[in-house]
This record gives sequence, C-alpha cells and structure tokens, in this order.
Amino acid sequence: MTQDVILLSYTKYGDHDAVLHCFCKQNGFESLFAKGIYAPKNKKKAFLFPLNELSIQTSHKKKNIRNVLKIEQNKSDLFSSDIRKNSILFFVSDLLNQILRNENQNSQIYSEISVFLEELKKDNFQSHLIFIVRLLKLQGLQPLYSEQDFLNPESGHFEHIQSHHLFDKEMSAVWKQLLIADHPYSVKLNRAEKQNFMDSVLVYFHYHISDFREPKSLEVIKEIF
Repeated sequence: MTQDVILLSYTKYGDHDAVLHCFCKQNGFESLFAKGIYAPKNKKKAFLFPLNELSIQTSHKKKNIRNVLKIEQNKSDLFSSDIRKNSILFFVSDLLNQILRNENQNSQIYSEISVFLEELKKDNFQSHLIFIVRLLKLQGLQPLYSEQDFLNPESGHFEHIQSHHLFDKEMSAVWKQLLIADHPYSVKLNRAEKQNFMDSVLVYFHYHISDFREPKSLEVIKEIF
C-alpha cells in the first residue's frame, strides 16, 4: 500500500536500517521499518528530517511492523538552514511523537500539521504555539470557554479566581483569544506572551495528557525565542 505520512521521528537500527515513526494520513500513528536507508549509496536518508511530508509504499504487516518498499518526498521546500525554523520543527515533532502515539486515523490533525508547516514556511515564528491550541481542540482537550477571567489548567474551565500562578488574567486572556479567533495563525503575540504562553501550555499538557514529558528540544526553543 502507498500512503502519505508525516515523519515524527526515527531510530537507527544497526548500521543501515531505521524504524520510522510516522503520522499517516490513512492509519494514524505507525512505525515502519526502512531497510537499507542508511546504506552508503542510499540518498533517501536525506529525507529523514522532522515533519517531512513523505509518500511511502509499504509491504503487508509482518511481525507487527510494515517494511518500507519505496519512499519519496512530497514537498521539496521544507528543508531550511534557518535555525529558528529548524528548532520549531524539532520541538513540534518531539511533541507530536509523544502525544500522537495512540492516535488512529485523523484527517483533521493531519491537515492541521500541513497548515502549520505552511505557516512556518511563511516565517510565522509563533505558528507552533497556535498549532498547539489547534491540536488541543482537535483532540477534544481544549479549555471550555466562558466569560470568567482565569483559566484553571487542571479543570480546563475559566473561573473567577486565579488557581495557578502562570494563569493570571493576562495569560488567560491570551488563551481565550486563541480559542475563539477565526484566523488564529494571524494572532500576534509579543515576546513575553510567547514565553509565558509556552510555559502555560506545558502545565496544561501535564494535567491533560497521561505521562506527559517535556520535549528534549524545549530548552533550545526557549533560548532562541
């Protein structure tokens, strides 16, 4: 079978092989075995880049994993020498590799990842923050909007009393804005809002995603932004 996938991560296996962890348009999260992709003459190893959009032909499943028969890149303009874009790609791929592990086919999430990538290509350097809110919505984990001033990250409700030091009136207002915006990727956040929103998102994830761990690439993205 041939399907479109987004590469989340990969693990080298032996000298020449790799296991690719992908979010597939048809199957959701799936690991695939790419035999010989690290062989000296195999140029396809250049495709192993976070959130690369690929077309992969696979065999029937054997021993709980499909073998990659053919791999091609769907889009040729993702690779970038911009350290800011690369740090965002690594961060989002780290995040998705963790929280989409049990996700089955979900065309909305797949499409939203593509939207995020297009925004990043257009130099939207807060697109990863907007994408996180969109992802929460698509997974049914978004906060429940109300007119109250303070978001309680544990309950996911807005309340009249502040319950967490990161979720003051100003940061709760940012969450509200992103939740109800018709065009969320066009919302502009200043530097302080970006940093504080990132911190608040991680707190929210800890409450709502089982066994959530902060991505290893978090420190890099914090230093750059």
